Amino acid sequence: MTRPLERGSTPALAGSRELALYERAAHRGAAIVIREYSTSFGLASRLLSARIRPEVENVYALVRVADEIVDGAAAAAGLSVDQQRECLDAMEAETARALKRGYSSDLVVHAFAQTARRSGITVDLLTPFFASMRRDLDPAPFNAVELDDYIYGSAEVVGLMCLRVFLTGEYANDNERRRLEHGARRLGAAFQKINFLRDISADFTALGRRYFPGVDPLAITEEQKAAIVADIRADLAAADAVIPRLPVGCRRAIRAASAFFAELTDRVDATPAAALAGQRVRVPAPHKLRILAGVMLRPR
Repeated sequence: MTRPLERGSTPALAGSRELALYERAAHRGAAIVIREYSTSFGLASRLLSARIRPEVENVYALVRVADEIVDGAAAAAGLSVDQQRECLDAMEAETARALKRGYSSDLVVHAFAQTARRSGITVDLLTPFFASMRRDLDPAPFNAVELDDYIYGSAEVVGLMCLRVFLTGEYANDNERRRLEHGARRLGAAFQKINFLRDISADFTALGRRYFPGVDPLAITEEQKAAIVADIRADLAAADAVIPRLPVGCRRAIRAASAFFAELTDRVDATPAAALAGQRVRVPAPHKLRILAGVMLRPR
């Protein structure tokens, strides 16, 4: 349907307005995804600068929607494993096309592609991400190498995508960039491992997944839990060390996200290993708000 031109307008101006409207709608859709799916990331993202926040929302929406294909929503809609794999393949192909041409009829993909083109997010980060999503459709237990690959694709590359957003328009030499990339990867790894540990029983009983090699999800021991918690704390410490080197516009948000997951790690550590099978450890909303307030009171 062709809309009539407004008085004083030209076809080029009208087209520009149509694209701006489409991109605004795409971003608003992406922003809804983060609000609906994550209180922790949703709260932390409010501390991002006005330039960075919409870009991070666009990244989050794509990875969350892809994750939902393999984490239950698609299965609940009646899709078989093969059909879920087809959905992932189609989403990956559409995202790659959108990166090249700057447009997708899928609003979430379009929003991500716009951010990716502005921030230098390329296919080299998308390929391992979708590979890890596909791995979730395979119930075979992970060995140590496979787990490292999975965590890189499912979490560390998301940290690297966000870092490219943070550094857009900022100067960082090669050494500094590598240091920041190391911190981004360690933070992503910490987030993923604490989620695995918190949901160790539910992931196995509902989805058939065994992430930690040599660990029985229904009978994790105190020693095994302590070793995983120590690994997570080492990741968080490595990530926290580079936060002061990040651009000012993202520091508070990253501190808040790290603090949320440090608190969650402490609570999982305080929970008996045998109890992890019967309860999902959470950080209560009032406590998250106190963490947020504490971060706001700190100098950037």
